[in-house]
Amino acid sequence: MKLDEERMKTFQVAKTFQRDRRINFLDFSYDGLRLITSGEDDQMVIYDCEKGTEKQVIKSQKYGCDLVHFTHATNTIVYASNKEGKDHAIRYMSLHDNKFLKYFGGHTAKVVSLSVSPVDDTMISGSLDRTVRLWDLRSPDCVGLMQCQGRPVASFDPEGLIFAVGVQSEQIKLYDVRSFDKGPFSTFKYKIETGCDWTGIKFSLDGKLMMLTTNGAQIRVIEAFEGKPMFTLSGYQNNKGLPIEASFTPDSQFVISGSTDGRLHMWRTDTGQKCGILTGEHNNPVTNVQFNPRYSLMASVCQSLCMWVPGSELGDANKPKPGPGMDYGVPYGGNQAYAPVGGYGAPSNINNRGGNNYNPGGGGGGYTPGLY
Repeated sequence: MKLDEERMKTFQVAKTFQRDRRINFLDFSYDGLRLITSGEDDQMVIYDCEKGTEKQVIKSQKYGCDLVHFTHATNTIVYASNKEGKDHAIRYMSLHDNKFLKYFGGHTAKVVSLSVSPVDDTMISGSLDRTVRLWDLRSPDCVGLMQCQGRPVASFDPEGLIFAVGVQSEQIKLYDVRSFDKGPFSTFKYKIETGCDWTGIKFSLDGKLMMLTTNGAQIRVIEAFEGKPMFTLSGYQNNKGLPIEASFTPDSQFVISGSTDGRLHMWRTDTGQKCGILTGEHNNPVTNVQFNPRYSLMASVCQSLCMWVPGSELGDANKPKPGPGMDYGVPYGGNQAYAPVGGYGAPSNINNRGGNNYNPGGGGGGYTPGLY
C-alpha cells in the first residue's frame, strides 16, 4: 500500500483504549503484529494489531515503567523506571511467563533514552546522569560507556550497524557498534537550541534522514550521512514543555507528530512543508505517535491509545460521524473484509495475511490492517 499525501489525510481513529493515567510510551513489534504501551498507572499493556484487542497487562508497581520496547525477538521487552529516587536499572522481561530475565544496573539517574537494535541483542540507553551506555542483553554489565556534558539522546540506525548520540542539544555523534570504544566516526555540530532541548533522536527506515524531537514546538530533520540540516518542522502546539515524540512513516516520506492540543500534524520529508492535520479522540496532549512498521496502522497516545487506519479501510472517509449501531463508518456486525496489500517492507511470511476481523469500538466491523 502506497502512502501518498491524500491517503495520509484520510487516516481515522478505528479504536480507542482508555487508561486511568497518562500513557508515556508506545512501541510496535518488528513484525507489526503487536503494540505495547507503558503508562503512569505502572502498567504495560500489549495489544493485538490484527484484531484491535487488548491482549496482556503487565504490572510494574514498585518501579513504574517508561520507554518500553520490544526486543528484536518480540517475545521479550525492556523498559526503564519512572519512579523518582528508585532503582534506575533497565529491566529485561519475558512475555511468555512475565518473569525478569536480567536487570541492567549502572545508571544513577533517570533513563530518558532507550533504543534496541533491530538485528541483535544490543541496546543503548541515555540517562540524566549524563552517560550513554551500550548493553548486550546476554550480559548484566554494560559493554560500553560514554560520558556526556548534558542530557543525551540515542538511537540505532535501521540496520543496527551504527548508532547516533545527541548531546547538549548541539552535537550529534555517530558510532560504529563494532568499535564503540574508538569514539565517534562522525561528529556534527549545530547552533545550540534556545528555548527547548533535544528529547529524542531517530532514523528514517531508509536510513537517509535523522529526526531530532524536542520539548518545544519544533522538530529538526537532518541528512544522516553528512549531518546537513534539512528542515525545521513547526506549526504545532507544545505550550507545556513536554517531550513529544514524532515518527517517520515506513516509506520515510512523511513525519507525523502529536501536540498539546490533542491533534496530529503531518509534514513531507522532501520539502519540509506541512501537509495536514488529523483530529481524533484525544482530549489531552498527544506525546507519542508511532507507525506500524508492516501494516497501514498508526498509534497515538495521551491518557488513551488511539489506533488509526486510512479511511478507505474503514469505509468512505466522508461518511457521517458514528451514530447508534455504527462506529467510524463500519456497521456493527458488518463483514467488509479488507484484503492486505503486499508491498513496502512486507516480509514474505505475512504478505498474504488476512481474514481476522478488526472490531472497532467493541462493535462488529470487518477491518484488517493492510500491509504497506
